[in-house]
Amino acid sequence: MRTDTELQRDVIDELAWEPGVDAAEIGVSVNGGIVILNGNVKSLTQKWTAERAAQRVEGVRAVTDELVVQLPGESQHSDVEIARAAANALDWNTAVPRDRINILVKHGCVTLEGNVEYRFQRDAAEGAIRNLSGVQAVLNLIVVKPRVSAPDVKYQIYRALECAAQVESKNIAVEAIGGKVILRGNARTWAERDEVERAAWAAPGVSEVENDIRIAV
Repeated sequence: MRTDTELQRDVIDELAWEPGVDAAEIGVSVNGGIVILNGNVKSLTQKWTAERAAQRVEGVRAVTDELVVQLPGESQHSDVEIARAAANALDWNTAVPRDRINILVKHGCVTLEGNVEYRFQRDAAEGAIRNLSGVQAVLNLIVVKPRVSAPDVKYQIYRALECAAQVESKNIAVEAIGGKVILRGNARTWAERDEVERAAWAAPGVSEVENDIRIAV
């Protein structure tokens, strides 16, 4: 089992190798396997990328993201400009059913509401907005409305897990209740845990995933 000092070093190294962030602006501390990120980043995308980089490190139990988005002067935009850019971004994204999503912008924070049939559509909408200049936060309230039965959902998830190279599917239990999926079992790393969750979300009709998978350290 890695010590907090070893985890801190590994997370710092992971951030240094991540081209999407400026590691020099990010502070890393570790307490009981919990990683705390603090400092300033220049965009919401960098904040999200730093969080994912820390989660990839083996032995990390959880990540607390206290990074603050400080936009440079040329990235400052009014809410009206951000709303216009957000609407255009969704219109141009073929994975997003634009007529089902409403956009609200206040002080640089974009709220997305509405309903879609698949989780990837929900994620695509958030991804399109998160990369826009001037956006400081995204609140994704889009609801996934299931159209398939729970047994079908469970079957599709197990099939996906069997095809995932980095997942030991025999260690994972899947329970489906309507559109909600509950994942239990053990994973070797956070990356494996995330891969199982992605497989669950990719199944048609999944509206909620409760990930109770533990990291075997």
